Amino acid sequence: MSEKLNMPDFQFEKNLVLNYLTELDKADPESVAEVINKYASPNFHLRCVHPFNDLVGAENIANQFWLPIKKSFMPIQRRMDIFYAGTNLIDNHSSKWVVNMGHFLGLFNEPFLGIAPTRKAAMLWYCEFYKIENNKITEGAVFLDIMKFMQQLQLLVVPESTGMIGFNPGPMTHDGLNFERQPEEESKKTLDLIIRMANRLVGEGMKTTIPDLEKDWNKDMLWWGPGGIGASYTYEGYLKGHTGPFEDGLDYVEFTGHIVENAEGNYGGWFGWPNLLMRPKGNYMGLTSATDKVGEMRVVDLYRREKGKLAENWIFIDHLHFLKCVGIDLLDRYKKMYP
Repeated sequence: MSEKLNMPDFQFEKNLVLNYLTELDKADPESVAEVINKYASPNFHLRCVHPFNDLVGAENIANQFWLPIKKSFMPIQRRMDIFYAGTNLIDNHSSKWVVNMGHFLGLFNEPFLGIAPTRKAAMLWYCEFYKIENNKITEGAVFLDIMKFMQQLQLLVVPESTGMIGFNPGPMTHDGLNFERQPEEESKKTLDLIIRMANRLVGEGMKTTIPDLEKDWNKDMLWWGPGGIGASYTYEGYLKGHTGPFEDGLDYVEFTGHIVENAEGNYGGWFGWPNLLMRPKGNYMGLTSATDKVGEMRVVDLYRREKGKLAENWIFIDHLHFLKCVGIDLLDRYKKMYP
């Protein structure tokens, strides 16, 4: 851990990303590549959840990722809950990344990934990371919770979750949109805390007990989990709704690291590509059984710090990719169940 963050002013990077998102959201499908070219470098690398995966260049990103979303959910509205920027601990704070999280809202009038439209309003939970270099977006990630979307549509492809099913809201404190610069000392406290917690978790093989939670989390913690798992509240709820089923269903194989670890003010987080290698040893999410196959977990964690401990955590897992790694194609399962 670096002794000092040497926090720069992120206003240029924040405004660049906000302007990019504003134009991207307003663009018709035929104009998306033009907007990306305006704000991003020629070799812009965007990591997207399965089945989109790694895309490079404006045309590929526009045609293979944004166009399917825009055509399926028109008109689309961005409802942002968290926004912050920070330097990246992974490269010793030499790069700047802007993060935002929320929901896309649109009328689900056209098929999406082969899923039949409902002709009703629908929401896609999302999180984005963007790296800014030389006044351009050069690298990024967009996580969509497609499994949560399937559960929203009440599709039987996804069994009942062990946690609460529903929309994951923004912070209880309604202060997640950090458009202005936050105090450096608060940013450092947040980053130190989440790294300490993560190091402990990895050191213990991804296992958690109440004494572990008491070190880093407030008693009324909120864990806003991904589709397939659901949300949990308090220590006991977290152990019952997430860590118990997670530990019972999966063997920890390896922590593979993060692409970004950053924080600003009371908010911070990371993503990996992948973060973890896990092997099903039993029934995980009602979908897996014991296997020798190892799955990659691409994960986002965002956190809110309050009173020196963690108060809320928002988690995205690219479950479609993980399941595909261990031999389960959730989109194919949908096609077979809903021919």
